[in-house]
Amino acid sequence: YVRFHLISPLIQQSAENIVLFDTFVNILSHNLGEPAYEADVAQLEYKLVAGEYGLIIRVKGFNHKLPLLFQLIIDYLSDFSFTPAVFEMITEQLKKTYYNILIKPETLAKDVRLLILEHGRWSMIDKYQTLMRGLSIDALSAFVKAFKSQLFVEGLVQGNFTS
Repeated sequence: YVRFHLISPLIQQSAENIVLFDTFVNILSHNLGEPAYEADVAQLEYKLVAGEYGLIIRVKGFNHKLPLLFQLIIDYLSDFSFTPAVFEMITEQLKKTYYNILIKPETLAKDVRLLILEHGRWSMIDKYQTLMRGLSIDALSAFVKAFKSQLFVEGLVQGNFTS
């Protein structure tokens, strides 16, 4: 089991940065779909999660091939690229996701409660409005470059790995 948390102070600076980060993580997951398929067949699991303060990478499975899967994820992260069509597809999916959160009373209530309790939190309404105003491909590229330049990493490796 390997878990790394790539933390960046950039994410919580604005609602736009949070939306750009969600877009980035979704595009990265989309890009990894095909190359990581063989790992899935070999019973290796991975998950990319857009955490509140950074990207969480979780990988688990047989230890002899786990570093290869983790390296694949890191390679795609470091050489991040996307097409305008993928960008449009992911932003449309995010609009639906945000809207679905807003129309459910229990998830909206949880979001409002956390907004009251946590200092510096951006509401789902802020994120949805930011996304509806539109994002640019250039803004995403600039955000990803800034995100990768301001990272702090925490990691946990568990199992029969050598140091």
